[in-house]
Amino acid sequence: MRGAPGDGSPYRDGQRIHLGIARVSGPLVFVKGAEDVSYGEIAEVITSFGEVRRGRVLIIDGDTIAIQVFEGTSDFSSANTKVRFSGHSLTVKVSEEMLGRVFDGTGRPIDGAPAPIGGEERDINGAAINPVSRVYPKNFIQTGISAIDGMNTLIRGQKVPIFSSSGLPHNRLAAQIVRQATIPGEESKFVIVFVAMGVKHDDAAYFEETFRESGALENVVMFLNLADDPSIERTITPRVALTVAEYLAFDCDKHVLVVMTDMTNYCEALREVATARGDVPTRKGYPGYLYSDLASLYERTGRVIGSAGSITQIPIVSMPNNDITHPIPDLTGYITEGQIVLDPKLHRQGIYPPIAVLPSLSRLMKDGIGEGFTRDDHPNVANQLYGSYARVQQIRNIASIIGEEELSATDRKYLRFGDFFEQRFLNQGDDNRTIEETLDLGWKALELLPVEELSRLKKAQIEKYYQVPKNAAT
Repeated sequence: MRGAPGDGSPYRDGQRIHLGIARVSGPLVFVKGAEDVSYGEIAEVITSFGEVRRGRVLIIDGDTIAIQVFEGTSDFSSANTKVRFSGHSLTVKVSEEMLGRVFDGTGRPIDGAPAPIGGEERDINGAAINPVSRVYPKNFIQTGISAIDGMNTLIRGQKVPIFSSSGLPHNRLAAQIVRQATIPGEESKFVIVFVAMGVKHDDAAYFEETFRESGALENVVMFLNLADDPSIERTITPRVALTVAEYLAFDCDKHVLVVMTDMTNYCEALREVATARGDVPTRKGYPGYLYSDLASLYERTGRVIGSAGSITQIPIVSMPNNDITHPIPDLTGYITEGQIVLDPKLHRQGIYPPIAVLPSLSRLMKDGIGEGFTRDDHPNVANQLYGSYARVQQIRNIASIIGEEELSATDRKYLRFGDFFEQRFLNQGDDNRTIEETLDLGWKALELLPVEELSRLKKAQIEKYYQVPKNAAT
């Protein structure tokens, strides 16, 4: 039994205190001889200076216990350091009062306001949604970005990552999606859970200022793990955020959009922990359980039977060396339902957002567009734009060899279509376009092509939307 205070027992108020640590290895503290400790249990490491740092039990090997310390392990003394075991796993208080607030990576407020009073404590180690309880994702989400809404449509309850690389404006795109995401035809607004892991201070300030100026902050719960915060904290930040998202979606019946940037920083922190604990490395030094770990985050997304709410997830993955075959984007692509790919070449041309539509994909798009969702012509317009733009890439390759003057008249029209598509359809800056504006602009691009080239469109749709250009004869 646990003793009462003052009886000489190591237990105090339901907690256990262990004096001394065996050794320190990176972010891990090793303790020998502690009893009745559980995996994932939260511990407080008290330094010889009286500073308290939180951690969690990561390894139990016989009488040796490894504790992952969130705030780092500097200034630890083996003899004078105490470890206090809490007897429970890491929890976070969830409440609707968290809307409009900014928290650190562990869920503690950093906006100068007191912690939310109401709510309840929830274990952050939530499970993936049971497939039997899932509702198939449907219903269109309007991001206001033509390359997404028109050609890679986001569906409520879907998980679609954004694949980017160094120097590309993925932070700007993430902030724009947060500002503009709406549910057409419904009065309810999206609730945003925004998670930033390993971001610079100026990027964090940019996000907070952008959300505040646009008025979106009142519907946003922000979790910020800054670049100079302990990297180990990043391994729990997305789990804290998803626990809050689950409460808002399935307890409060809200539609929640979770934006997480940058998942590469999360995976780097996971690799650091795996190296410290001696796990066998696999590709690029990442642990063999990287796939299942990412799946444990991504699969907490969706809709469930009996709840009106939903969780839609947009993780942002910066690809090292712009390599889409790198383990992080590679495994992410297997788990999620598509991807949005940013293109350095389009970015160098001054096009924003620089979304490469051909390698991008939304696997659930067909179930949330068309009549009753967006517009009856949407599926066919998207298919025609894809097919025509793919033809543009082929013609550009040919033109680079034989010269544009040797191309046929039809091929030259395709080139004009390609330029219009990139400069007008893809390149929209910070404009917020409705789906009707996006589709109308798609038709304007297609009007640059001869009508006989529009084989993916129905005759009735061509008669309704296609306007013959005045110079069609040429």
